[in-house]
Amino acid sequence: MWSQVGERAFFGPDKIKEAEEGVAHVRENLKIAQSRQKSYADNHRRDLEFKVGDHVYLKVSPLRGTFRFHVKGKLAPRFVGPYRIVARIGKLAYKLELPEELDRVHPVFHVSQLRRCLKLPETQVLVESLDLQETLEYREYPVKILDRATKETRSSTIPMCKVLWSNHTEREATWEKESELQLRYPYLFERYVTP
Repeated sequence: MWSQVGERAFFGPDKIKEAEEGVAHVRENLKIAQSRQKSYADNHRRDLEFKVGDHVYLKVSPLRGTFRFHVKGKLAPRFVGPYRIVARIGKLAYKLELPEELDRVHPVFHVSQLRRCLKLPETQVLVESLDLQETLEYREYPVKILDRATKETRSSTIPMCKVLWSNHTEREATWEKESELQLRYPYLFERYVTP
């Protein structure tokens, strides 16, 4: 600390005292900021706890290279399952009973990757339909072009295509630039028939 520095007499007692007060003031401000950030984080935190035998959904996400909405990987998180909890490991991890299709995936997951299943549905989200990887990521790809239009700007016209994406309904179709689609997915334009 400042009071233990050997050159105290060189700086003068008033400078040392001023520096010690400055350090104390900075520490107090850091404590206040940490407390404020903790209160913000606590508002969004929820304690999830499951029992052995409960059914949960498992979070999966699109691969980072997925191109959609003009930004890579900008898709809402998806869940597959439900799967039964076999064991609790520690305070925040659970072991799931996974099907044979996911035998490459380690069966223990953090509680943040799970979503409570309130009622067992008659139909499950199939893992095969998502082309799920070992990292619990899946690929999104365009299925077909639903419509075409042109976007007018001051200096140019941009041809656009309304694209239906895999694992999504027609309501979730997005408008994409035709030039980018032709570069990435040329097979789409072989199938497209002008209405």
